[in-house]
Order: sequence, then structure tokens, then C-alpha cells
Amino acid sequence: MIDRPRRLRATPAMRRLVSETRVHPAELVLPVFVREGATEPVPISSMPGVVQHSLDSLRAALVAAAEAGIGGVMLFGVPEHKDAIGSGATDPSSILNVATRVAAEEVGGALVVQTDLCLDEFTDHGHCGVLDPLGRVDNDATLDRYREMAVVQAASGSQLLGLSGMMDGQVAAVREALDDAGFTDTPILGYAAKYASAFYGPFREAVQSSLVGDRRTYQLDPANRREGAREIDLDVAEGADIVMVKPAMSYLDVLADAAASSPVPVWAYQVSGEYAMIEAAAAHGWIDRRRAVLESVLGIRRAGADAVLTYWATELAEWLR
Repeated sequence: MIDRPRRLRATPAMRRLVSETRVHPAELVLPVFVREGATEPVPISSMPGVVQHSLDSLRAALVAAAEAGIGGVMLFGVPEHKDAIGSGATDPSSILNVATRVAAEEVGGALVVQTDLCLDEFTDHGHCGVLDPLGRVDNDATLDRYREMAVVQAASGSQLLGLSGMMDGQVAAVREALDDAGFTDTPILGYAAKYASAFYGPFREAVQSSLVGDRRTYQLDPANRREGAREIDLDVAEGADIVMVKPAMSYLDVLADAAASSPVPVWAYQVSGEYAMIEAAAAHGWIDRRRAVLESVLGIRRAGADAVLTYWATELAEWLR
């Protein structure tokens, strides 16, 4: 035999030397939930090991993340009060904007402090935008709210705005608002190919979602690959500095397509359901937890993600170190 590929698998040192894909802590982003009024961390039952933080426990989590060497944190607010237009999203004293100032003060020089720019956590109907008189999500009225949110989040210290609402034209609208307000250096992460996925279930508990119904009129149909590519192209054309594919696991083809063609960095979000499945299987002894976590993130990187949002970011970074 001439071809003996096993020669390059013979020892751990050889396998490490010829490894084609690696995961580095700097390529990991930790999603963090911060709950208004909490005095201590509140466990999320469907996501073992993940909590809704108080402001005090947030500081400790931020320090741990920075010491682990990860790239950044994505902040989500869990407010006590909600209304039809998500007023809390644009209130400088709301939990998300307060948490952003805390994070910027605590680790702003060590991590990229990122914020979720969406209304779903703040609306009493749970949708990512405001509703018209017929109960439909009003795209253009929602863009006005996003413009306001962008300026408030940037003023609070956000170093990267994560536009996750999937409204048409959201990147262009937010870019214009930031530039008009003097935040020309604040970059935008466009959740460009965000699918209407069943794997968001545990996240709904994490942010105490009020959603009734679904988001299929604005999030993408899981059947559509080309549509994901179109959305990515639109976000890039509108000025997104980074684009996102979400979820990761079931959309690695979309991710690979984007990585092959995008002129800007492409990230992926390993969502709550992906996390919960591995944790549940590991808790039953059905899989090796550490190996499964590493393999799952490695697979996302191999498909082309330049960075991965994952709830294991800090823990995984400590393993890699």
C-alpha cells in the first residue's frame, strides 16, 4: 500500500501536529443573562449550570470570563416589567443598560462587551418588534425602536450591538442611527441567518419570554438554505461588520456557505437547546460530557465560524488553557 493515512493518527503528538482545525479561547463568546431585582444567581432549570445573574454575580462571571481569556460576552436583560412597545429597552436605567455599564467598567478592556438589540425580552407579547392593530409585527415601526435602542446601548458602553430581531432593513437603520449620534466606531453584529428553530426552547425560560405563538413571519424557514445566504448578503450590503448564523448545529451548511463567501467575519450561536441536549445526555451517562462539548464547538469552527457564542465559553476556555 502507498496510502496509509493512519500514519498521521498514530500518537497524540502527531494528531495534534496535523490537526486542521483548532479552538482558541479568544474565539469564544459567553451569552449572559442578567435579571432585574435578583440578589443572587437564579438557576435556569432547562439549562443546568446556567443562571440569571444578579449584578453582583455578573461581576464575578465577567472576571472569570476575562481570566479564562475568552473573546467577549453577550448580555441579555431580564426585566421585571414589560409593555407593548418594550419601553425598558430604551430606558438607560433598565437592567440591560445598567448591566452594560457594569460590564464595560469591569472588563471593557479585556473582553468585547456585546448587547442583544431586540425587543422580545421587554415586550409583554414576547415578539421581537411592536405590533400593528391586527397583531402583526410592524417591521418599519420596529426599526424606529431599534434605532433608539442602538443609541442607548452604545451610550451605555456596548462595544458591539447584536441585532437579533430579523427585521428587514435593521442593519441599515441602526447604522444610520449610530452614525447620526456620533457612534461611528460602534460595530454591528447582524444575526443575518436566524432560523425559526425548535432549539430556542430553554432560552425562552432564561429570559422569561412572554411569547404566545411563534416568530415564523420574521425568522427563517428551517428548510431554506439559499434564503439564509440572501439574508447574509443583505446584512453585509447594509453595513454589518460581522454576520451570524443561528442556531449552529442544524445549519452548518448555511454556515459553511457564508464562511466561503462573506467579506466580513462569520459567527455562529450554539443555542440553548444544543447546550441542553448535551447536558441532559451527559447527566444520564449516555455521552462523555467533555468530549461532546469539545467536539460540538470544534464542528462549528470546522464549518467556518470565526467565533462561537456558547454557554460553555468560560469552562471550555479553561480546558483549552
